[in-house]
Amino acid sequence: FVENGFRSWKTAIGDVAAAGRWLVREKIADPAKLAIVGWSYGGYAALQAAATEPGLFKAVVAIAPVTDLQQLKDDARYYTNAANVADEIGTGPHVAEGSPLRRAAEINAPVLLFHGDRDLNVNVIHSRRMDEALRGAGKSSELTIFPGLEHDLADSDVRTRMLTRIGAFLSTAIGGGSAH
Repeated sequence: FVENGFRSWKTAIGDVAAAGRWLVREKIADPAKLAIVGWSYGGYAALQAAATEPGLFKAVVAIAPVTDLQQLKDDARYYTNAANVADEIGTGPHVAEGSPLRRAAEINAPVLLFHGDRDLNVNVIHSRRMDEALRGAGKSSELTIFPGLEHDLADSDVRTRMLTRIGAFLSTAIGGGSAH
């Protein structure tokens, strides 16, 4: 993760996209119904994969995602892990290129975002700005913020509501039925 997570995002996200293409090629997934869902780094990967492969995924769900690598570094600057975060992300053009927020216009699939407003791992501003950027680019985006909850959304009622909403979103975005 430290090697390929953010600094070498092209490798990590390339692997995610390759997995999606493999699922389609092997006829495990219907190309018209391929969706991607992720939480935290997984949410980042879902959004970034949708930006780099705009025709591959037909729906995106991102829970507490990192959307701006520079913002993540800035958010960490007052914490003891600031040096680690700065090292994981690095500096250079990959910071902007590897930020889904900067690539919102490239995402064609509808996006569903969830975030707790007390998240100390990934500030809720990541999801707020992503939602604004997607909408500003004329894209379909929906954001649900859960008051008083942190990164893990540790509330069974909230998780139930979130999973129910994800099911409805995916049903609308890609339809029901089997993957074949």
